Amino acid sequence: MNKVRIFDTTLRDGEQSPGVSLNVQEKLEIARQLARLNVDAIEAGFPIASTGDAQAVQMVAEHIRGPAICALARSRQKDIEVAWEAVRRAERPVIHTFLATSDIHLTHKLRLSREQALEQAVEGVKKARGFTPEVEFSAEDATRSDWEFLSKVYAAVIKAGATVLNVPDTVGYTTPGEMDELIRYLLENTAGIENVVLSVHCHNDLGLAVANTLAAIGAGAGQVECTINGIGERAGNASLEEIVMTLYVRQDRLKAETGINFQEIYRSSRLVSQLSGMLVQANKAVVGQNAFAHESGIHQDGVLKERLTYEIMDARLIGREEKVLVLGKHSGRHAFARKLGELGYHLSGEELDKAFERFKQLADQKKEVTEADIEAIVSDELSRSEELYRLDFVHVCCGNNILPTATVRLIRDNGEVLEGVATGVGPVDAAYKAIGNILGLSSDLVNYTLQSITGGSEALGEVIVRLAGDEHSFVGKGSSQDVVIASVTAYLSAINKMSSNQMRRNPQKDFQEKQSWE
Repeated sequence: MNKVRIFDTTLRDGEQSPGVSLNVQEKLEIARQLARLNVDAIEAGFPIASTGDAQAVQMVAEHIRGPAICALARSRQKDIEVAWEAVRRAERPVIHTFLATSDIHLTHKLRLSREQALEQAVEGVKKARGFTPEVEFSAEDATRSDWEFLSKVYAAVIKAGATVLNVPDTVGYTTPGEMDELIRYLLENTAGIENVVLSVHCHNDLGLAVANTLAAIGAGAGQVECTINGIGERAGNASLEEIVMTLYVRQDRLKAETGINFQEIYRSSRLVSQLSGMLVQANKAVVGQNAFAHESGIHQDGVLKERLTYEIMDARLIGREEKVLVLGKHSGRHAFARKLGELGYHLSGEELDKAFERFKQLADQKKEVTEADIEAIVSDELSRSEELYRLDFVHVCCGNNILPTATVRLIRDNGEVLEGVATGVGPVDAAYKAIGNILGLSSDLVNYTLQSITGGSEALGEVIVRLAGDEHSFVGKGSSQDVVIASVTAYLSAINKMSSNQMRRNPQKDFQEKQSWE
């Protein structure tokens, strides 16, 4: 059984998803969960892209133990120096440097000859190797590169000190058969490749990212680069949970395994979805809401008689079993804190008090409080850690023959009371317009999603919104049994993030270059 390393790039390539912007604390929270998931490496960001990204990589490097922590850098001296400064305090620091090798990129983007590209790639690896013994080199757009030249570049960077070679299918162009042939060609024709790890990084433009990744594993790749829920540039990246569970379910065929802690898969999916604002589609493999649901009577009958008739995985294996909590309205704070610890949450005294109060309120109103409810409450409370504006009161009046009207009262952190009234096409729209009138917002609501955490009319509703500010977008989330309150809470969460960002913003404009390299 071959061991395949899992290189998670949720915090780097995943954050490059259009509209996704994670702050330092959110990145650190995801990194902690990735460590619990037991990934082999975490690509924490692209430090040269911005001061904020560099700070996030540094925080992850300083606080996360277990996985290798990786920083991305172009094959340029300044990039590599900034990447090293961000990642140097990691337990196992890795610099991941890259340069395009396809003629399309060399001619139209980089304006480099093949010889110049080869020289720059080698110099970049040498520079990185001067800082750390673990250096990964990626040949951007490898699957559209000339194979002979690609092999020549890889051989040169191995000689320069690279320890991992990455083969990116940057634009999701290749097919499984081609990927198999390319990996075998490189293993057979690249000098020194037996001394390094061969990795693949596949994008999903044609829906083949996971298939291409599995083909590469079958051909001999020792590492795969992927993201939670498959998020990433354009159509996304290869999905970690799909790769891992395919290798587990089809060990008989693929003869490969990972070190992933299966029990943390579903929790990781939920956390990334909540913090990124990207909902998981219902029919998503492994972690989608319908992945273990059975509507057909024939299927239901089969599953009741023998689960294996229609389920090839056990939902409990990936942490999906929803157990009704023993905790209820008579439960104490200590028992609640212990349950949170079992779920992987560690809250401070004030945060715990607020979450416990929310739990007690829900327990008084809802017959069954599930782990999903608890996770929604905790995530909601954690998102309020930097509240400039707090909801004090919201009242809406609406009906089929009534103009929807909302009255909203906010409390600022300095105690100032702000109140406004507005009408809209519905109660949520009216409430949002009332808040906009109060604060004089210069932002646009670009996305609004509402989903039920659990079933039933008493279920918590979870709302995720994305606001477009002057330069960035900001994601907010809120949960409540009242969808209007959940909507207002989510809106204020995004506004608070936007306001905090504006107050922290450095007068000297950051160098922003989110390189869409893969």
